[in-house]
Amino acid sequence: MKLALLCSLAATAIGANAHFTMQYIWVNGVDQGLNTDIRIPPNNNPVTDVTSTDITCNVNGLSGAGVSTVSIPAGTNITFEWHQHAQRTGEDAIAAGHKGPVQVYIAKAPSTAAAFDGQGAIWTKIYSSGLINPQSQEWATDIVNAANGKHSVVIPASLPAGEYLLRSEIIALHVASSYPGAQFYIGCAQVKITGGGNASPPKIALPGAYKGSDPGITVNIYNNLQSYTAPGGPVWSG
Repeated sequence: MKLALLCSLAATAIGANAHFTMQYIWVNGVDQGLNTDIRIPPNNNPVTDVTSTDITCNVNGLSGAGVSTVSIPAGTNITFEWHQHAQRTGEDAIAAGHKGPVQVYIAKAPSTAAAFDGQGAIWTKIYSSGLINPQSQEWATDIVNAANGKHSVVIPASLPAGEYLLRSEIIALHVASSYPGAQFYIGCAQVKITGGGNASPPKIALPGAYKGSDPGITVNIYNNLQSYTAPGGPVWSG
């Protein structure tokens, strides 16, 4: 109990100086450049209110005006890259104390991705990784750090052609024992899928699907946690 309390206090102390943002996307292994095709938030602070529209695509993320949209074939491998500061400094991309899941959602725009606000039941989860090893307490965030801030997802080839928002999310749970405490780091990229199929995947709303009482949002990770269920339901495999 004392060790858990010390860990929690230490996490709180470092939290204010260890925020991060999504800064790059890679398309089939090709770096698209700093902040290219990404809706950029005003700072690296997290979102903590799951009922706010900031949970969609971060602060000021409801419009993609002035943001480019990258064209990708269906089945593309997309890599997201995160950092604490606006450069690749060699430091941990995510502070080591910021443990939690990594998730990716996608939503089809009715017209252009740039004009799409991402509201309503339109988001499909295509990737989720949480507590990797309960024995060692290794989390998905540790894997991202080991990969210099990167994690990847294959865009399901069965998705219809069109313009989409890709939403990557990292939830830091170091101060999540009460709500609001969990820190949501969100990055949205604009893509145009070519080719594709005619799948109609399950969809949720963001905000809407997450509740402060969800066990994946309000949770004490310092008490020998043995299992973890991320918010947002199951992954759609395509």
